[in-house]
Amino acid sequence: MKMIRTIDELKRWRESLDGPLGFVPTMGALHEGHFSLVRCSKQENPYTIVSIFVNPTQFDDPEDLRKYPRTFERDKELLEREGVDAVFAPTVEEMYPKGFEDEDAHYDFGYLERILEGAHRPGHFKGVAQVVAKLLRAVEPDVLYLGQKDYQQVLIIKKLIEKLSMPIKVVMCPTVRESDGLAMSSRNVRLSPQQRENALALYRSLIKAKEVYEQGGSVVEAKQEAMKILESAPLIKEIDYFEIVDADTLKPINNWDEADKVIALVAVRMEGVRLIDNMFIK
Repeated sequence: MKMIRTIDELKRWRESLDGPLGFVPTMGALHEGHFSLVRCSKQENPYTIVSIFVNPTQFDDPEDLRKYPRTFERDKELLEREGVDAVFAPTVEEMYPKGFEDEDAHYDFGYLERILEGAHRPGHFKGVAQVVAKLLRAVEPDVLYLGQKDYQQVLIIKKLIEKLSMPIKVVMCPTVRESDGLAMSSRNVRLSPQQRENALALYRSLIKAKEVYEQGGSVVEAKQEAMKILESAPLIKEIDYFEIVDADTLKPINNWDEADKVIALVAVRMEGVRLIDNMFIK
């Protein structure tokens, strides 16, 4: 496995390849969800590269950035065990040589970046687009692998690739969950045992919404039943949102027949930790 620290070195390595390249971008603190993306890439491409970069521009909370888990040596060992061909692990200075404000400062994603995560984390998608554009230009992958847990981000990145006119295929892989249903996340390590138990309310709320749909209940009833579950978890300090939307546009629906694909998305805050999850309802 090749360790790459600079964009120049990455370009030289990329030019040496004689087949399609799969790319899994990460911020490290790797878990089974990341490795599922790696395995999908390895099945479909002769070469796979993973990036590890904690991007400062996508954090709206400086404390969240400071506390984000960094486990580089462990991550490197696990990726080597998975058979990854290369790891791109640049410094902040390598990615932002002129500082954070540069030519990739902003792309307009319209409605998509103003709702849900965009509404509750101002500037988040600006930072995501900024770093992903830089990574895609540096890596030049054929296929990009992303996880469903960050569903809105997947839609934003698809729009970004359209704007960049890059011939990159995007593959979204299903959310990987713990045995009790909790979506795997690098932030889970920051949960206390009591918070960990309360965090299961996210998964239960999504399951309940799906059950209401399957039993013939309305969208309003599905949201009401889901909110009851979230509100009954004492350590959830704030519910940012629980929304049921058209999976293609993320626009809220009032009736199930308004969209061919429907997804429910949820985000909550506990003491010092913010968690998100989602599930296709239809």
